[in-house]
Amino acid sequence: MRFFLVFAMTLFFASNGGSATYRILQAYPHDEHAFTQGLLYIDGHLYESTGIQGQSTLREEDLETGRILRMQLVSDQYFAEGLTDWKNTLVQLTWKSHIGLVYDRATFQLLRTFRYEGEGWGLTHDAKSLILSDGTADLRFFDPDTFKQVRRITVKDHGKLVTKLNELEFIHGEIYANVWYSDRIARISPANGRVLGWIDLKGLTPRDQLSSDQAVLNGIAYDSQHDRLFVTGKLWPKVFEIAVTSNTSASARHRK
Repeated sequence: MRFFLVFAMTLFFASNGGSATYRILQAYPHDEHAFTQGLLYIDGHLYESTGIQGQSTLREEDLETGRILRMQLVSDQYFAEGLTDWKNTLVQLTWKSHIGLVYDRATFQLLRTFRYEGEGWGLTHDAKSLILSDGTADLRFFDPDTFKQVRRITVKDHGKLVTKLNELEFIHGEIYANVWYSDRIARISPANGRVLGWIDLKGLTPRDQLSSDQAVLNGIAYDSQHDRLFVTGKLWPKVFEIAVTSNTSASARHRK
C-alpha cells in the first residue's frame, strides 16, 4: 500500500510531462555478465532475455538470490532482444533478424517463430496487443495471435520526437520505456504516444561499479499482484526494487 500511494502521487505530479525520481526499497543479486534486453516478473520469478550474438539466452531466475532456475540458449544466428509474456507463452524479439520466438513458458520449448519488419528492441503488451519498440520514436502494436501489425504511435515530449526507445513495460495503463544510453524512463500514453512524465534514475548504480560502457540502464519489470517495480541494466550486478517519488522528495532516497 505504501508503494501504491507514493506511485499514485507521483503519477499525478508528473502527469503534464514532469520529472520524478526514485527511492530504493531493496536490492537483489543479478548476473553481472547478463546483457539484459528484456525483463519480466511473473508468479514470483523473474524472466530475462539476454543479448549478444552467440551468447543470447532466455532465463527464469529467483529474485531473492539471483539464481538461474532455467536457461535456454538462443540459436547463434540471433541477437536476442525484448521479452514479454502472452497467456502461457513467452515472446522474445531478435535485433536485426526480423524474427520473433515464441516459447512455452512452463518448459521453454520453442513453439513457433514469426516475422516482423524493422529491428526488434523492446517488447511488452496491453490487454489486446503486443507492443514493440525498434529504436526509433515509433511504438508498433501487433495482434498476438496473427503477429500482424494493427497500429503504431509516435512518441513525443512537448512535440519533440523521443528516439532510442528500448526495453518496455506496461504499468497502470501506461507504457514505460527505457531510453538507450539514458538514465531516464519515459511514461508514455498508449493512445497517442505523448510522454506523460519521466522517471530519472541517475545514480542508481554508480559508474565505478560497472564493468563496461555498455552497462546501461535497460530492464523494467512489474509485479502487478504486489504493485512492485523492479529495474536493472545490462551487465549490472543488482536488480533494484524502487518506489517512484517526486523530485522534491529526492532527499528521502535511501538504500537497504
